[in-house]
Parts: sequence; C-alpha cells; structure tokens
Amino acid sequence: MMEENIKYEEALAQLETIVRKMEQNEYNIDELAAQLKTAQRLIKFCKDKLTKTEEELKSLESDN
Repeated sequence: MMEENIKYEEALAQLETIVRKMEQNEYNIDELAAQLKTAQRLIKFCKDKLTKTEEELKSLESDN
C-alpha cells in the first residue's frame, strides 16, 4: 500500500520493481492481481506529480 507522503523517486522505484518481477514471472496469479492494482496507483501518482510540477514550472515561467 502506498503512503501518502511517498516521494516520486520512491514510487518510480516501486513501480520498476513490480514491472521487473512481472517480466520475470515472480508473482503467482493472486499476487499478480494485487500488484497490478498497486502499479496502477503508482502510475497515477507519478503522472499527477509530473503534471503538478509541470504546471508549477509554467507558472514560474509566466511570472518572469
């Protein structure tokens, strides 16, 4: 389960671990379903973080 205060780099590392284990067939079918849900949450978190950062950068650029 993801923590509320997780950092982008930590989320990305968790996602990379899940992907690597999936590619190496390290999950049984029950684990796979749970890990897919976790991966979806991590992807959403990373996308949201990148979007927010991009918006902040655009705001800073427009202020200058």
